[in-house]
Amino acid sequence: MTVLVLAGTIGAGKSSLTEMLSEELNTEAFYESVDDNEVLPLFYKDPEKYAFLLQIYFLNKRFDSIKKALSNNNNVLDRSIYEDSLLFHLNADLGRATDIEVEVYDSLLENMLEEIDTLKFKKRPDLLIHVSVSFDKMLERIKKRGRVFEQLEYDPSLYHYYQELNRRYEEWFESFDVCPKIQIDGDQYDFVENEKARNLVLEQIKEKLKEIEREN
Repeated sequence: MTVLVLAGTIGAGKSSLTEMLSEELNTEAFYESVDDNEVLPLFYKDPEKYAFLLQIYFLNKRFDSIKKALSNNNNVLDRSIYEDSLLFHLNADLGRATDIEVEVYDSLLENMLEEIDTLKFKKRPDLLIHVSVSFDKMLERIKKRGRVFEQLEYDPSLYHYYQELNRRYEEWFESFDVCPKIQIDGDQYDFVENEKARNLVLEQIKEKLKEIEREN
């Protein structure tokens, strides 16, 4: 019985891999609220106004998901609370949040993480899976999935945002130490379109889980 959390930039393939893992390991999948998120289109229209509201929306959803996942102990999440700070602080550094909003956010996140540490059944995921893609591959995937408000044609300034987001994810993964972790090369393994790549990625993850089990 395991709890897996996915991480990665926009278009990395987190949701697709989550579905694959859920089927392969017979676990319940938790998906990020995107298509039914009423705040997200507002953020892309006016990031300075809605960055804080959007992050609080996501933080609340991620907090609820990780608590449920750690309590059920047989789940895979396509994104988790552990990368939430990366996303908000990028927006803050781009001038999209005030100092007071940053202070409120940091305090709220700290309280939430402390509460997770008090959970009785499990306090940490068993494995974090980071899907790493190059910046060019990221843009290709964003273009392909076709969400209007994510397109560079919709807002050319997104180019810098996406570039910085991708760079920060690599740094974030290197410093992540909440639980064991594995990085999947999303450029080398197109697990969405290629069945052979899919099987290789699933095998990598299952081997990592076996390794963790042996160590414990």
